[in-house]
Amino acid sequence: MEMNDLAAFVSVARAGGFRDAARTSGVSASALSTAVRRLETRLGVRLLHRTTRSVAPTEAGERLLERLMPALADMEAALDVLNHFRDRPAGTLRLNVPAGVARTVLPPILFRFLKQYPDIRVEITVEDSFVDLPSAGCDAGIRYDERLEPNMIATPIGPRVQRFATAASPAYLDVHGRPQHPRDLLEHACLRGRFAGGALPTWDFERKGELLRLDPSGPLVMRPGAAIDIAIGAAVAGLGVIHLYEDMLRPHLDSGALEAILEPWWQDFTGPFLYYAGRQHLPAPLRAFVDFVKADLAAPLPSGPKTRLRDR
Repeated sequence: MEMNDLAAFVSVARAGGFRDAARTSGVSASALSTAVRRLETRLGVRLLHRTTRSVAPTEAGERLLERLMPALADMEAALDVLNHFRDRPAGTLRLNVPAGVARTVLPPILFRFLKQYPDIRVEITVEDSFVDLPSAGCDAGIRYDERLEPNMIATPIGPRVQRFATAASPAYLDVHGRPQHPRDLLEHACLRGRFAGGALPTWDFERKGELLRLDPSGPLVMRPGAAIDIAIGAAVAGLGVIHLYEDMLRPHLDSGALEAILEPWWQDFTGPFLYYAGRQHLPAPLRAFVDFVKADLAAPLPSGPKTRLRDR
């Protein structure tokens, strides 16, 4: 059995499509398709369900993937030993991050990391639900809240203090009034978010030890990811009040497109954590990234305002 064909199947199954797999693997989509069909012919079983919109493993493909992933991980670990003989680490680092982190927290860290380690390639999967890293084929993840599985290690990454911000367009506030207390939002059109699991999170506010949780209503409900841009655009267009991570709203607050409201009630929360399996030998790309993140966190803040970016 050709190892390249097996690797092609794993790449396509993990990416959920031939084009996405081609972008991350450096192999053309047509070559990946040919390799997977050749593998299916040799095995005499279909491994992937193919539609015009998506590609997903069949039951047989799932079984094969479950067995191949540990074997490929062992092979990568064996090859990673060669990094000890290099002047600088090389290989692939696979990260699983939520959409908010991918938009704000990760980019400034990742860009500097890639400049420092040009032989490391980073593959990023954006996913808001919590995932099992090995089954997802990822080396590490970034999530909020350090309470993880016992075999996981969590280290802080990015800003340690962040805030939720509440805002609306000046035009909306001129017509509907400016809330003076969080409870006033119950009389306003509020642009809501929904967790990946389907629940609508409450809007939480805190001031001088007083905590309020509100469940306002409004004309728009969005899920994380690209839909966040729609919600922000709706707020800028004057359709209602938005309650979101401060740094996502900061450009619009600074430009005047949005006006901050109830700022004394904005609630702080702890920044995200990089988490990965606790094991004695980390792959060189992951070890380099962990060390880079720790050094970045310990570095002094630049001159100017003594706060890190607040975002999520």
